[in-house]
Amino acid sequence: MKKIIVLGAGLVGLPMAKDLAKDSNFEVSLADIDNDKLASVKDKCINTIREDLSNRELLTSLVKPYDFVVNAVPGFMGFETLKRCIQSGKDTIDIAFYPEDVFELSDLAKEKEVRVICDIGVAPGMSNVLTGHAASKLDRVDNVEIYVGGLPKLRTKPWEYKAVFSPTDIIEEYTRPARIVRNGKIITVDPLTENELLEFDKVGTLEAFNSDGLRSLLFTIKAENMVEKTLRYPGYAEKIKLFNENGFFSNEKINISGNMISPLDFTSKLLFDSWKLSNGEEDLTIMRILVDGEAGGEKLKYTFDLYDEYCKDTGIHSMARTTGYTATTALRLLSENIYTETGITLGEKLGEYDTVVDFMLEGLRQRGINYESKIEKI
Repeated sequence: MKKIIVLGAGLVGLPMAKDLAKDSNFEVSLADIDNDKLASVKDKCINTIREDLSNRELLTSLVKPYDFVVNAVPGFMGFETLKRCIQSGKDTIDIAFYPEDVFELSDLAKEKEVRVICDIGVAPGMSNVLTGHAASKLDRVDNVEIYVGGLPKLRTKPWEYKAVFSPTDIIEEYTRPARIVRNGKIITVDPLTENELLEFDKVGTLEAFNSDGLRSLLFTIKAENMVEKTLRYPGYAEKIKLFNENGFFSNEKINISGNMISPLDFTSKLLFDSWKLSNGEEDLTIMRILVDGEAGGEKLKYTFDLYDEYCKDTGIHSMARTTGYTATTALRLLSENIYTETGITLGEKLGEYDTVVDFMLEGLRQRGINYESKIEKI
């Protein structure tokens, strides 16, 4: 029996632990500092451990008895946590999205002869796997378009939006310049721009706008044009722009009745309840990936579509399902030695192997997450 520890019992960490605990080949532990989160674990097959995961020395001893680690801690501590896991010689699945360059740990991972799969959620994650898969089939990649969003099923004015992450993290996505590829060169454009309306089955019309979501794809996929856009219900971007243009997202502190506070902290506090996705509140995850180019003298276009909903049977939100189950399927990929390359691996590298892609898609399908795909001549 292989021993697995999941670091972080948050919205995604707990569903991952539950999914892994269903496998009779695994013994699963879940670690977090939050007693309330650990108390919510009702599965007797999951061992709960209360520890301060930011304590680096403690973390090293904590992961020592385990065969695999799943890193699902908050982003601000994700890089150092992963570093400790690698130093401990542990194969690791990493979904702790942080700003640091993970390839700084590449030499260490190879030295320790461990396998690390990073950014392996839905986007980044399966967006990278499927983009890399399509690109590997083409002699030349002309265009990559990724559209992705998590939305509440019930549209409630004025925002028609709910977040599975903190408002501060979401707002940061709306204010950070978006890096895209245009005419073969990486450029930056303003976020919330170049809006377009798209039609999706089961949802209808959604708006898409620029966001800085390509991450590693900017450097690993050679394409003439490449963009990732966020999906929301129509009209959302204009509301966010109004806030941004009038200083509500500024980090510069101002004096309010003798208290120094940033407009961003104030705005985030106000939006927290409005944007919070509550237990039992149904959400959706929608993603469309379009990759076109040339293969064997023919112009081809690959399309991948995902539509997923909150699961009423388990009470697990769609964003947690689509992110967490991608990670647990990737862990099984390592456990069954289907992917054996040591070092740091991103989704687009996994996409180069048909057996890996088939395994990932089948593992997700078994958990009710279905990607539809097609290839057409253009």
